[in-house]
Amino acid sequence: MIRLAGREDFNFIYGCYMHPQVNPYLLYEAMDAESFKPIFDDLLLRGVKYIYAMDNESVGMFKLIPLQHRSHHIAYLGGLAIHPSFSGKGEGRKMLEAIIKLTGERGFLRIELTVAATNEKALRLYEKAGFEKEGVLKKLTHLKSEGRFIDEVMMALIF
Repeated sequence: MIRLAGREDFNFIYGCYMHPQVNPYLLYEAMDAESFKPIFDDLLLRGVKYIYAMDNESVGMFKLIPLQHRSHHIAYLGGLAIHPSFSGKGEGRKMLEAIIKLTGERGFLRIELTVAATNEKALRLYEKAGFEKEGVLKKLTHLKSEGRFIDEVMMALIF
């Protein structure tokens, strides 16, 4: 089940973003909960953060951001993560299938995302779901805490 995130999801979302196995692959540097609160509030205000749940238990999260104007047919998929306690159980595949279904039902014709070139597990998952590699964005992500850049692979699924 997919639902919009709410205030009650703060601990789950913060825990996913800041988990040491997940954080290097997502947008935000590690930070304390108080520093993350304005980011969380903005995600809720914009209505772009979603929770993927099974049996009323939060399993994963993602952002689905509709683009505008001549790109209104595109949704950007970001901040996608399964909580590590559910990793390796097929939940990532199920969540991605649900996201693709939801996006299609909303009339989008294309889903875009970027993924760290070093995140082989995610690359395989996206390719199995039908996403295709469209190019590499050199040094797109800067891991300030580690003092290094990461190349990102641009991928898309076209309905």
